[in-house]
Amino acid sequence: MAVLEPGNGTSDEFERYWAGINWPETERNVVRLRQRIFKASQEGDLKRVRNLQKLMLRSHSNTLSSVRRVTQRSTGKATAGVDGERALTHQGRAKLVAEIASESGLKTKPVRRVYIPKANGKKRPLGIPTIRDRVHQARAKNALEPEWEARFEARSYGFRPGRSCHDAIQAIFNVSAHKSARRLWVLDADLSAAFDRIDHRHLMRAIGGFPGRGMVLRWLKAGVMEGGRFAPTEEGTPQGGVISPLLLNIALHGMGEAAGAVANPQSNAGRVAPVLVRYADDFVALCATEGEAEDVKSRLEEWFRPRGLAFNEEKTKVVHLREGFDFLGFNVRRFNDKMIIKPSPDAVSRCKREMKKNVRQMAGAPVAAVIHRLNPIIRGWSTYYRAVVSKETFGKLDHYMWELLWRWAKRRHRKKGGRWIAARYWGTFRPGSQNRWIFGDRDTGDRLHQFAETKIVRHVSVKGPASKDDPTLTTYWAARRRSRPHPQADGKNRVLLAVRQRGLCPRCGHDLVAGDSYEPQSTREWVLWFTAATRGTHVHHVVHRHQGGSDDKKNLELIHAECHRRHHASDHQPRKLEKQP
Repeated sequence: MAVLEPGNGTSDEFERYWAGINWPETERNVVRLRQRIFKASQEGDLKRVRNLQKLMLRSHSNTLSSVRRVTQRSTGKATAGVDGERALTHQGRAKLVAEIASESGLKTKPVRRVYIPKANGKKRPLGIPTIRDRVHQARAKNALEPEWEARFEARSYGFRPGRSCHDAIQAIFNVSAHKSARRLWVLDADLSAAFDRIDHRHLMRAIGGFPGRGMVLRWLKAGVMEGGRFAPTEEGTPQGGVISPLLLNIALHGMGEAAGAVANPQSNAGRVAPVLVRYADDFVALCATEGEAEDVKSRLEEWFRPRGLAFNEEKTKVVHLREGFDFLGFNVRRFNDKMIIKPSPDAVSRCKREMKKNVRQMAGAPVAAVIHRLNPIIRGWSTYYRAVVSKETFGKLDHYMWELLWRWAKRRHRKKGGRWIAARYWGTFRPGSQNRWIFGDRDTGDRLHQFAETKIVRHVSVKGPASKDDPTLTTYWAARRRSRPHPQADGKNRVLLAVRQRGLCPRCGHDLVAGDSYEPQSTREWVLWFTAATRGTHVHHVVHRHQGGSDDKKNLELIHAECHRRHHASDHQPRKLEKQP
């Protein structure tokens, strides 16, 4: 069979090749190899770890999976680097696989500097690598991450598979919720530009003899292009790179030990040692006294120095739980010896501003368009905060939304009275509800989701140091995935099917969207993720319509677009790329 190379393959050959990839088997190959690396690292067999990592870096399945992740599943798949290249078609992705497989050496290019708005009004700098560098970073991450997953501290939750900010919040609750809890002083800390200041030498010492260390160093030293000008990078790792979050976690590994924290608070009955809960570069240390919290801060300042990091003094403070503090969009506080966690006031204000901005932008839009614009915001925000004490907040936000929409309707119908407006836009649009003040479209039957519709569902924190790469915990993670909450459906087939299928593609068994290990850093990011949750999927008829199959939901399933194409392309025989030695 001829080798399908970048220069000798036709568009049809590339199309058939990509459509014919056996993705379940490809992903299983990567998972199995990750588990072997994890197990070897857990057993302390460093030589075996390095050999398996070399195998992962040479793995054709790893290359395929990485190209798929970067060009199809990533939310930034349409964003180009300094070379302007993207791969948004099957032909482009297959050609990218062939090019990467035929490369004899890795030549990195500078990252493209872009800025995105932050919640406080400032802008966050991102560095966007080229599409090839992102694929290579994904390949390297699959080799490096399992080794460190076997080492990372149990209370490290940011940018790790299967862990979320909700796990971090629940960990804080578990430590200080009891009436007799003694760790009531909190070092609420934030690092200053952690991604931009990581010391390269320390990071390279930390990753040791990793077979891809040369690639990692070249990515770190690649430089930045901004406004047509090149600037070298002597420190930091660019936000926007696939491997950057993992490198940050590696740089911060050991922080709990440096702070004198304990992994199991119950095992040290004679000593009330601090407990450190970290989510990426945001962390809190729960201490018994104010002096101990100050001491933890001093120790960590010394520990950060050789790593090129420092506290952001404006956002770092020592407080008592009676005063409370905000962490990851939540407000944590004790009222009369009872721990109460709610959405933070800043998060509520940001949500209100987002709704107000969108309602104003839709001043002359049809009702259905307004509902379509607002529902993802409401549903995403309420889903994010459904695990804490949010019922009162949900009710207030529903009232605020009603006020916004009432003013919106009054501006549209300046000569109409309140009764006419109420009858035109509000009613009992939700089946089984007696609430007559639900905003909806009488022509289509669409309605606006309400915050209060979202039921409070307590989050079950991940178990200790459990990792998704641990082969002994496969059953645990499968059960955890089945029990995870899903956003409530809005009556549309696509969302209903996704909820019914627990977010999994019934054809390949993998997540319908690339969100299983993705954890949003803000409410806005959550809303954007949820809005895109069902893109790239197709509604498939189990029994084809030409065979008498109906459009009933029982005959429908939501599957990946590539799984759908593969199902209907069974008459094609795809040509395979020849594996490189």
